[in-house]
Amino acid sequence: MDEHPSAAALPPFHLAFPVSDLDATRRFYCELLGCRVGRESERWIDLDFFGHQLTAHLVASSDGSRLTPSNPVDAKDVPIPHFGAVLPWDDWHQLAARVEQAGVEFVIAPYIRFAGQVGEQATMFFCDPSGNHIELKSFKDPRRLFQA
Repeated sequence: MDEHPSAAALPPFHLAFPVSDLDATRRFYCELLGCRVGRESERWIDLDFFGHQLTAHLVASSDGSRLTPSNPVDAKDVPIPHFGAVLPWDDWHQLAARVEQAGVEFVIAPYIRFAGQVGEQATMFFCDPSGNHIELKSFKDPRRLFQA
């Protein structure tokens, strides 16, 4: 049986989750837990959660009513919640091809975000057999995971 790699050798995980107040979320994660903010928009913020990437997505309106369980990112409806992993660049491309060849239906087909910019990344979304949304991503330069 293969042993698990050490924690230091594992790539960072990614988790996107719904929130009703981005300011309160920022205060909690940054001021209390010591996280720092990476990229952000009016509807979401990336947080460096002890070396892992959390993305808090605003899913409620100002009156507290629940909105649709997705957020527009790059003119695509990103499902919330979703979870995933950050893979090495070549591994991501090989897996994207394998998933596509297997006929898995993509929620968001593989594509490159921020091409040629800081934070250039590859991403894709699909569901597991139980309907859980999964995002697998990769950064051209892994050191840019949290850089705006």
